[in-house]
Amino acid sequence: MSDRWGVEFYDFLKPPPRLGRGVLEGFGDLHERAARNGAKHGTPVLVTASGSTDPGVNLFFRVSPMAGRGVKTWRRYAYTLVVWLNFLQVFGRTWREATPRDVEAFKDWRLTDVRNDERITAGSFDTDRAALNTFYTWAAGKYGLVNPVAGVASASGASVRPGQGLGPGGRRQEGIRPTGSRRRQVKWILRAPFEQWRDIGLCGYGFDGGRRPGWHGPNEDRDAVFVDGLYGTGLRLQEWASVLDVELPSSSAARLSKAWLAAACVKGAKEGRWYRIPRAVLRAAEGYLDPLEGSRTEAIRRAQRRGDYERLAYVRVVSGYNARSRVLHLEGGGSLLVDVVSPDERRLLFRRTASGLEPLAVWLSPNGLPKKAEGWEDTFTAANGRVQRVWTEAGGEGLVPLWCRPHMCRHSFALKWFSLLSAVWQPHLDGFTEQEVLDVREMFGDVWYALSRLLGHADPATTRDTYLEPFTALQVDYLMELLDADEARGVEALIRSVAERGGRTLTGVVRPGIPAAGGHI
Repeated sequence: MSDRWGVEFYDFLKPPPRLGRGVLEGFGDLHERAARNGAKHGTPVLVTASGSTDPGVNLFFRVSPMAGRGVKTWRRYAYTLVVWLNFLQVFGRTWREATPRDVEAFKDWRLTDVRNDERITAGSFDTDRAALNTFYTWAAGKYGLVNPVAGVASASGASVRPGQGLGPGGRRQEGIRPTGSRRRQVKWILRAPFEQWRDIGLCGYGFDGGRRPGWHGPNEDRDAVFVDGLYGTGLRLQEWASVLDVELPSSSAARLSKAWLAAACVKGAKEGRWYRIPRAVLRAAEGYLDPLEGSRTEAIRRAQRRGDYERLAYVRVVSGYNARSRVLHLEGGGSLLVDVVSPDERRLLFRRTASGLEPLAVWLSPNGLPKKAEGWEDTFTAANGRVQRVWTEAGGEGLVPLWCRPHMCRHSFALKWFSLLSAVWQPHLDGFTEQEVLDVREMFGDVWYALSRLLGHADPATTRDTYLEPFTALQVDYLMELLDADEARGVEALIRSVAERGGRTLTGVVRPGIPAAGGHI
């Protein structure tokens, strides 16, 4: 195909491109014109290699239902449509001419066609299916087209209407949904393997525990504390990647310090929420942020010497921050509530120091500019590749059984807290009746409700059914292996408080290898 489709995204945080005298000069300010046409920061624009567009496709991202979706959804759906349009182009058809047979062929090509070297998993295609179905449902109402996704034949060959067909457990299933797909692929990693993955992939160690010769890790402290933070807080990648330094609490003697997550950074939320940061993560973050020895300061000084910050457009200089009201005070007057500042906008918040401008964003690239959230995906990919190379060099055969992805940290956080709460809510009770066990639960709250608050879910059913359904059959002894010594002692303290309040004796739930404090408590 000589004129393949691609996608660009509106970036209202950069100046419009300079096209030269006489080029589009009659259009006026390009950003203002785009905004009048319904575009927002991050809105996709599908365009061919020759520069042509399809207004019918691009309108989809500017009107309901897509106008209210998040930037990540726009990006994912836009890439699906690009692949779909290029697929149809091979057969000389446009998206308006697509049939259920085309959708079925697209499914086979994406999942099973041996001629396709970029086949995807069933779970990934489930997102493709959702994107196409949303697009054609909208197009059916807008242009009077028939939705080809809804008419795809099932595996038995029978015609399937929208929502028809029963999947596992009697749940209704669309014909195009791959039988191997799940709504959530839940994977977790225990603490010991996670720390080994971190040390080898990000900190230059080998499987023998020694530092590898010739290792140079200028971003080692940044990368290590970032992944530790994901594992310890349970935040999503974009949420943790968007934190400002003024939002981090100071480390203290408390095991878990409370911090505020701004609403604009929370997935699908209308308001912010509190979350907890482990003491060890905060101390490591302070080392990375250290004004004398931290690698973050070194990156800032290099950027200041080059004058990079002064050349940025749309920078907002912050003169102060009120932690109680969560308001940023801006240089020259005015204020800004952190809850409304999106991840992209946060990358343009700076303060003025004696050395020059300095970003408020915690996580910086080596060039001193705030690191984009999607850039951390590359960090995980590189770490997994490094672990594989070390494994091979050490004589290991095949794929190394040690890898990690960002969302695995969140799943592991959920499993860890499931084990913690299970140890408290379902302890080995000596002499407790069923009603007394219920009283203990009422004293501390329900497991699923507590977990939903920790994960930021509005509905505890999401936590139970999506995240933790695979965990419920695991034994508490196995779950306790997730905990380090500090966390295990915390569990024992909680169990002791239950015993003291109830006037009962509880058998301690002990992590293997760690003796119980006093045996019975």
